[in-house]
Amino acid sequence: MEIYKGEKKKLFLEENSIAHLFSFPVEEFIEVHEYQRDDWIIQEGKRPDYLFYVVEGKAKIYVTHQNGKVSLINFINAKDYIGEMELLNDVYYTKGIQASTKTICFALPIRYYRNRLLEDTKFLRELTKFLSVKATIMAAKYSQSLAFPLENRLADFILQTADHGVYKEKHVTVCDFLGVSYRHLLHVLTQFCEKGYLEKVGREYQIKHHQSLYELAEVLKNK
Repeated sequence: MEIYKGEKKKLFLEENSIAHLFSFPVEEFIEVHEYQRDDWIIQEGKRPDYLFYVVEGKAKIYVTHQNGKVSLINFINAKDYIGEMELLNDVYYTKGIQASTKTICFALPIRYYRNRLLEDTKFLRELTKFLSVKATIMAAKYSQSLAFPLENRLADFILQTADHGVYKEKHVTVCDFLGVSYRHLLHVLTQFCEKGYLEKVGREYQIKHHQSLYELAEVLKNK
């Protein structure tokens, strides 16, 4: 993880201002954090010291169950918050957040900003909108497992997790997230390769026809 300093931080703040999200200036203590793929933004069970706002990149949310099994439960994209539930709740079990591509976030130190954020009606309105959309997406995920074929859901998953056109998620993670058998997953991946959407290179898959995957994934959004 890199924390931007000096001119690099200044330029990034100028080019990606989020001043419109708040009623008070946040520039004094705000930090810019850059994470590489597989870096942990937040460790599971450890309350974060920051409220993050994702400027670019993608991340994954994991949770460990009582039996020790680790499950992928959702995705994080640009313009999403990380750590908002910990900001709002004194008692909350923090999920693990791991970058799936290079991810750059604004990091607002909670020790400096918590009270002001919780009293800022402008910020709270924006956060309410974000949480509403997040809840809707989570609800839709469960209905999609029954309403749509694996082809559509897998295409969306590949686009969500690919890094620079390379898809390399573990099959067991995908099976758990999409609620499908290992055999069914391999069958559809083979179909995608035969149709020219993907090309298998070792244990990874290169995306060869992004538009075809996008069209399959869009069906989920146009339901």
